[in-house]
Amino acid sequence: MPALRHPLVATLAAAALAIAALPAQAKGCIKGAVVGGVAGHVAGKHAVAGAVVGCAVGHHLAAKKEREERAAARAAAAPVPASAPRP
Repeated sequence: MPALRHPLVATLAAAALAIAALPAQAKGCIKGAVVGGVAGHVAGKHAVAGAVVGCAVGHHLAAKKEREERAAARAAAAPVPASAPRP
């Protein structure tokens, strides 16, 4: 890969790999970044921009899903009032 011949690019790539090895705090970011990176690459050499946007979208969707699951769990665990008619 010719881009890795430059020391700055190689250093930035190594730093990115080191950061990527840390545990991911943002659920959905990795999956979204992969999908966005591929889509950006296919769209015309915008893989990095696609990965950034994909990470943001993936994190948003994962957080939304988690909120919905917590709400469903609370609704299932809520006690049924005694005066409510039972089907």
